[in-house]
Amino acid sequence: MNHNAPNIFSYKKFWAHRFGPAPELPMSREEMQQLGWDACDVILVTGDAYVDHPSFGMAVIGRTLEAQGFRVGIISQPDWHSAADFKKLGQPTLFFGVTGGNMDSMVNRYTSDKKIRSNDAYTANGEAGKRPDRAVNVYAHRCREAYKNVPIVIGGIEASLRRIAHYDYWSDKVRKSIILDSKADLLVYGNAERQVVEIAHRLAKGEGIHDLKGIRGTVHFVKQVPQGWMEKDSTDIDKPGAVIVHQNPYQEQPACEDKPAAKVNSTALSANEHIIQFKPIANKQRAQTVIRLPDYDAVKDDPILYAHASRVMHGETNPGNARALIQRHGNREVWINPPPLPLTTPEMDGVFELPYSRLPHHAYGKANIPAFEMIQHSVLIMRGCFGGCSFCSITEHEGRIIQNRSEDSIIREIEAIRDTSPNFTGHISDLGGPTANMWRLACKDPAIEASCRKPSCVYPGICQNLNTDQTPLVKLYRRARKLPGIKKIFIASGLRYDIAVETPEYVKELVSHHVGGYLKIAPEHTEQGPLSKMMKPGMGSYDRFKQMFDKYSKEAGKEQYLIPYFIAAHPGTRDEDMLNLALWLKRNGFRADQVQAFLPSPMSIATAMYHSGKDTLHKVGRNEPDIAIPRSVKQRRIHKAFLRYHDPKNWPLLREALKDMGRADLIGNGKQHLIPSFQPKGLENPMDKQQPKRQPFKTKHTVSAKPNLRRR
Repeated sequence: MNHNAPNIFSYKKFWAHRFGPAPELPMSREEMQQLGWDACDVILVTGDAYVDHPSFGMAVIGRTLEAQGFRVGIISQPDWHSAADFKKLGQPTLFFGVTGGNMDSMVNRYTSDKKIRSNDAYTANGEAGKRPDRAVNVYAHRCREAYKNVPIVIGGIEASLRRIAHYDYWSDKVRKSIILDSKADLLVYGNAERQVVEIAHRLAKGEGIHDLKGIRGTVHFVKQVPQGWMEKDSTDIDKPGAVIVHQNPYQEQPACEDKPAAKVNSTALSANEHIIQFKPIANKQRAQTVIRLPDYDAVKDDPILYAHASRVMHGETNPGNARALIQRHGNREVWINPPPLPLTTPEMDGVFELPYSRLPHHAYGKANIPAFEMIQHSVLIMRGCFGGCSFCSITEHEGRIIQNRSEDSIIREIEAIRDTSPNFTGHISDLGGPTANMWRLACKDPAIEASCRKPSCVYPGICQNLNTDQTPLVKLYRRARKLPGIKKIFIASGLRYDIAVETPEYVKELVSHHVGGYLKIAPEHTEQGPLSKMMKPGMGSYDRFKQMFDKYSKEAGKEQYLIPYFIAAHPGTRDEDMLNLALWLKRNGFRADQVQAFLPSPMSIATAMYHSGKDTLHKVGRNEPDIAIPRSVKQRRIHKAFLRYHDPKNWPLLREALKDMGRADLIGNGKQHLIPSFQPKGLENPMDKQQPKRQPFKTKHTVSAKPNLRRR
């Protein structure tokens, strides 16, 4: 396994580089002709509208391949009812790249209650229904129908989170790895620049798609375990049995050394230095070991074996020590290579400074694309998240190693927005990423980071080896604010407040200059039961942050408020937990506007809990007690209703629930009561009325609960 990946910009450019970069990647034959192309080398098929912006995955992959000299075309939101749209750019000389889009197509179309959403933020004018369910499968089948012998490579979050046998919430069953259902030749998971660049160059040199074995961050088929590899059964690592409480639930060996580590002087790093000092472990025996997961036929019918496979898979996510996985599906063997190595800072700078137009393709005319409107003046400064929240897809997709851009590169992008965006008013909507304040944060010792097997660096508490110094971010904020023409820079990405309080200067800087009256944070819950299953900190960290927030807001002479986000119906949540959360909300004067119930996204730890009924953060046993899993429609409605205790439409349901819980004392018309005893006229039968659909990009500053599958 290659531990020394070449710089993605070090490859010799393909011959077609002579054409130079396109103003925007072509979506029609006419555009190809204007560029002087007779064919595309790579055609990318996406379920999103094509926006040439570095926040859109297909634009990033397309421009990265273009920088290698390849001619890249885009087929955006094709009509999937026939193969006609898949032929409109002709036959690619190398491969089709297929993705469902920035969001999983099922999450994009359905709410957590499996109701169809009324709009699609990644489509022109927000129009719904422009992509099929399970878009990756459908698009890949049509690509095969269009050109039978062209290799098909699938990727993006939809493929990434389905790389092994996975529980599918919408069909309520365990489905096969998506590489089988899509009939693709190769699957790339995670951020895919390294993989697709190597794939394209090797295919261009004449290798066949089935010769591309062993590329990190890819999934493919094998006939048998290759010679020279040692196969290890997954039950030797995590034998299903009695529940045993572990400090580190995925620890097969010591997670990290309990010794003081030399602190990284992150403020002294220059723009050209590799801020990531990641050093994979060069252990040949480990690198040549593959772990056999239980077969698909076993996990599809046995939730305990499914939970076991999930635990083992999540234990092999650190690029520094992860081993390959293999899982049999019928008569086929699916081989999952270890995750890709993180991009270095110069590579990240190179990717984000490619010649994006930063606009939707001209074919959309004046149509509004809601997701673009939201992010057009935002700047991604990093990737990844080491939080490890059990319901979240970031760590599973982007990894827990933070990949940073340099300060200079970020400043250059802000200046580019200022100088080129046609409707820029001086306001940068966000400097962030998956998390607002993890830029330049990493383990103090690269060797410890590479050997660590902990699923989170901040749960149950902040690891002593984690560098939490956020002064470089303070410096970045101050430099960005001083740029001519920049009136205001907002921080809109989710804030990890338990880390923020470790650097009071950062909190002061944030609150004094970068909050637009409201700041979003995510306690997710107030009760220890669900919090322990989410791998989230307790409310003590929230209280500490709120004290700082209020103090620095007052010092700055500003009236500002926190907007906490909460999740209803998460595994481990009892009715009593939601009641206590509702009482906390009322005591603190919060009224939730939009409410999000837990959605079991494919492959997450919390989804394994939902499917198995067990606490999969520890070894699972068949005879051990189940944890609370809110499954029924009624119970999920009750949990959501507790978050919106103030809504009269929920009062009849809550009165019934409170009586069943023996808490009728909370029904009345006094301040000490949660809900009143009377019902407004016209709202007597709210269960017969459809609840309002969630608007994913609503900008009203009210308390809401965030989706548990986060966007790229």
